[in-house]
Formats: sequence, structure tokens, C-alpha cells
Amino acid sequence: MKILLVGSGGHVGGVARDEFEQRGHDVISATRSTDPGVDTSDAESISNLLRSVGAVDAIVIAVGAAAFKPVTELTREDYVAAFTSKTLGQIEFVTQGLDHLTDGGSITFVTGVLSREPIPTASAAAMANGAVESFVISAAPELPRGIRINAVSPNVLANSPHYHDAFAGMTPVTDEAVANAFVRSVEGNVTGRILTV
Repeated sequence: MKILLVGSGGHVGGVARDEFEQRGHDVISATRSTDPGVDTSDAESISNLLRSVGAVDAIVIAVGAAAFKPVTELTREDYVAAFTSKTLGQIEFVTQGLDHLTDGGSITFVTGVLSREPIPTASAAAMANGAVESFVISAAPELPRGIRINAVSPNVLANSPHYHDAFAGMTPVTDEAVANAFVRSVEGNVTGRILTV
């Protein structure tokens, strides 16, 4: 398969990239610094990327930023920035990406444990993740030509120990478990699913 992977330079995106390449897929990696590059908060940047890569069998988006502050300190601007980056940035790949996907192709978003488990200072990220997951469930039945959509939603990654203290009492997940969720989304037949890890 030809897979467009946006966010391949991050911890989660890197796990997906390595697994897809190991399985023999043609992976086109895109980050802010690649050529072609992409800024997922900019619809025109996404359009330019999609035009440059042409038709693909799968689109995987593993990006999105949010401010981490106590809820009493989060501003409207913080929420708008999280929603623009994490939520609208991924949804734009449905709005524009359908015309670039082959019949029976797939779109995979990334959310995370914060949509279902609270940690301090994570309200903006939780809001964005929850919106993405609701979109996936609602959009799946309406996608044309057998195109599927899912979200991979991992707990904190074992390969990111610098984040473990923020996720006190949670069990970090292995790269293998996260990779399996991406494989299920792209190579399997499920749609409208939040693949929790």
C-alpha cells in the first residue's frame, strides 16, 4: 500500500512509520520539515501536500498540539489553538483527502488516553481528542467508495519515559501494541472505531 503518514517524526507517528515500512508498505512521511512539508493548522498547506503525493491507499495523521495548563488558567485562545491543531487539522484530511484516496482506502487519526482518563492540566487536549473521536464515529457511515476511518487512541507510550510522571498510575503501552492498532486500522476492515491501546 501507498500510505501518507503525517507526523512521522513524533513518538506515535514514528512507531507507525517503522511498522508500516517493516510490513513492506510505501510510506510517504510528512512533517513540518520534510519535502513536501505540511502545517496541519493551515488548510492550504494540507492541500499542497495532498496534490504533491497524488493518490494513496491510506492517510494516517499523528499530529496535534495543545496547551497543558490548569483549567483555571486556560484561555479561549488555548482552546481554539488545540481545536485548530488537533481536531480541525486531522478533519481537514477527510475534507480534502477523500479525492486522493483509492476505493476502499482508509484514514486513521490519532487521539489518546486523555479523551477517557483525566490527568492534571490536560483539559484542552482532552477536549480536542474527544471531538476527534466523536467525529470518527459519526463520519464513518457517510464516507463514500468503501473508505474507512478510525482513530488510534494509545495510553502514554513506554518509549516516552519523560511523560510517565504526568500519567501517574497509568500503565505505559509498548510500541508493539500501538503498532498493532495502526495495522488493524489500515490493513483490517473496521471503521468508525476508536482503537484504544
